[in-house]
Amino acid sequence: MLTFMIIALFVIIRPCILVAQADNRLSREKIQAALDEAYTKFKDVKEGKNADYIKELAQVDPKIFGIAIVMTDGQVYTKGDVQSMVSIQSVSKVFTMAKVIEEIGPKALMDKIGVDATGMRFNSIIAVELQKGKEINPLVNPGAIAATSLIKGADSAAKWKSILNVQSEFAGRPLYLNMPVYISEAGDNLRNQAIAHLLFAYGRMYFDPVQTTDIYTRQCAINVNAKDLAVMAATLANGGVNPLTKKKVVTPETVMYTLPVMATAGLYDDSGIWFFSSGLPAKSGVGGGLLAVCPGKFGIAVVSPPLDEAGNSVKAQLVIKYIVEKLGVNPFLIQPK
Repeated sequence: MLTFMIIALFVIIRPCILVAQADNRLSREKIQAALDEAYTKFKDVKEGKNADYIKELAQVDPKIFGIAIVMTDGQVYTKGDVQSMVSIQSVSKVFTMAKVIEEIGPKALMDKIGVDATGMRFNSIIAVELQKGKEINPLVNPGAIAATSLIKGADSAAKWKSILNVQSEFAGRPLYLNMPVYISEAGDNLRNQAIAHLLFAYGRMYFDPVQTTDIYTRQCAINVNAKDLAVMAATLANGGVNPLTKKKVVTPETVMYTLPVMATAGLYDDSGIWFFSSGLPAKSGVGGGLLAVCPGKFGIAVVSPPLDEAGNSVKAQLVIKYIVEKLGVNPFLIQPK
């Protein structure tokens, strides 16, 4: 009997030991050391410049530099300035898309918007015209505007409330509008208005185009910091449950359909380069934020406003790639048995 109990205990404990050994690279000490090293290694990088086509973004302090990792068990690791706020911009598209998937399902998203990368600039009107509003992708402007129009709500106020609420639930705290950025963008969003009207002409806009563009502009002007973005990424990494609040924001199935779109279209024109070199689904915004998801393990985010020519934070890319390599968490790095 004693022998049987020992064998049974070994069968139960051994998988736990193996998991612990496999995740030893994700010990507290190693994670914090990776953040510290990345911060020191890249803090003096001077390349890139703030986005200036939105006037308010040009005024943001380019020296803001913060790194945050949030584990799926709720542990938080930070380095640098993780409190300074920047506008979320295109990172918001991920969470609005997830809300749309939650409300109408993945097939409806494919039918009404599309999920293929367009192969053109994020704000391309030609892409809309060539495809007659089809296959426009929720992570580039035309598809993101269409996704905003699909959010349930009786009027624009209800739709905006729903979008702000889901972004806040992903972040684990109430988020607020950066009014100066919103005013700046709203005064200069003629291209997005044109995109919305062209989609409307092709029957691919599902709410009033003027009001939808305004809601979308507000969405992009939500204020976040590096920790907020890491929590949002960690919620995806944790199958839709916020690891800090423990609230179920979306289903695991919604996350399953969200991450592949991030992988194929998350970093504008450099999405393929990013995924090739990091292996992590990610999303950037011209406010200087970039988040990435290590499924089942953690979410990571960096805020640093200076961007490269593709519109992605220079330091954020360097930092996340470094940490992924240092911790050995690229999902495609498969060690043979």
